[in-house]
Amino acid sequence: MTLKRILGTMALLLTPAIAFAHPGHGDNGLMAGLSHPIGGLDHLLAMVAVGLWAAQQKGAARWALPCSFVGTMLIGGLLGFEGLNLPALESGIAASVLALGLAVALAVRPPLSLAVTATALFALFHGVAHGLELPEMSSPWAYAAGFVAATAALHAAGYAVVRVLPQAAAPLIRLAGAASAMTGAWLLAG
Repeated sequence: MTLKRILGTMALLLTPAIAFAHPGHGDNGLMAGLSHPIGGLDHLLAMVAVGLWAAQQKGAARWALPCSFVGTMLIGGLLGFEGLNLPALESGIAASVLALGLAVALAVRPPLSLAVTATALFALFHGVAHGLELPEMSSPWAYAAGFVAATAALHAAGYAVVRVLPQAAAPLIRLAGAASAMTGAWLLAG
């Protein structure tokens, strides 16, 4: 399979969600949940970075990082549905973009427990933000299913990019991580 075909397939898979990323759609919850992680740059960058970083790892970390993110994000979403707000929520999300971008840029391989703990902490911030933004009149379960599915797809896209591209493209992946980290720093500053 050629790179052109893979990128084309990824574009087709993300196109329906992008079409609903603007306000006014998704009152049923599912579409709102699908569009939320894709419609916000901070969520999009962090979730793709988790997939990129997972693909740079070895062994159990390849699946543990995305799974811990999705699971903890769902718990955070449920807490957000109940109205729990974390202190410095937006700063925590921006810090996740910065830290995950740096992890990709530097291709760090920390001990699994540290990587999972950091990933889960970042996921908690994203999940609470998703939960607090539950649209009125929406089913929380449909909304949660949507943001979980979109997040898993973004993780898978990041993972696939690293695993499909030849090893010679590793500097491009690291450059993408650096760009994400700079965006995270900009979000924190702003």
